[in-house]
Amino acid sequence: MAHSPSRVFATVSPTAGDVYRDEIESAFNRGRKQTPLHTQSNVRVVQMTGCAELSCSPDRATVTISVKNSKENVNDVTNSVTRRLEYILQTVRQHDAKEENITVTKHLQRVEELFHMQAEVLVVFSDFEKMQQARSVLIEKLDKSVCVGDPHYSHSAESLGLLRRRVCLEAVDNARLKASEACCILGQALGRPLLVREEESREWTSGQQEVTGSSLTPHQTGITLVSASSRVFVTFELRLKDSNRRKF
Repeated sequence: MAHSPSRVFATVSPTAGDVYRDEIESAFNRGRKQTPLHTQSNVRVVQMTGCAELSCSPDRATVTISVKNSKENVNDVTNSVTRRLEYILQTVRQHDAKEENITVTKHLQRVEELFHMQAEVLVVFSDFEKMQQARSVLIEKLDKSVCVGDPHYSHSAESLGLLRRRVCLEAVDNARLKASEACCILGQALGRPLLVREEESREWTSGQQEVTGSSLTPHQTGITLVSASSRVFVTFELRLKDSNRRKF
């Protein structure tokens, strides 16, 4: 994960203004009996904008493996393809491919005097090292009737959801840290958050990483990163330090 500098802005006011009063009531008291902030005339706030940016690599690699053959007898072609198909499935399972991530399709047709059969295995790996090992075994052990495709890398919905949550939380944490530093300079204490609002969120694909394939068939495949940024606005309650309170 890559981090970028955050831009933070702070303002300190002696009372909560009408604008932020409305926002706080809307965010925290929607659907409930509301307690207007104007009754708390002594509330003081510090307001911060925090930014964060993170990137994540793909967490899935999809490999397509196909096997085909042609025979004059339908049983012969079926047995030939089935033997190779069973070896393919055994190999990918031994390299941590889960059953729900394995899809098998078969197709049989007759053209003139020959029967043509083709089977295709679509495997989704979450362990890239195991994926490359499985590809190496299949390329080494099987003949030219089997074609092992290059991996296609992608991001799962869970990975993207985690990226969005992490970048937003980091932006909030950046705002909190800066608010705490500002309070120290002002001789105040940082209180509870009164409002948290994500003002902007963005996602984009960025540069590629190079992945080296097996030693038997070296290749390089581009892996596209997904990056996300978040900008949040946070209002914190501002309190006097205990040492200052004792002076009054």
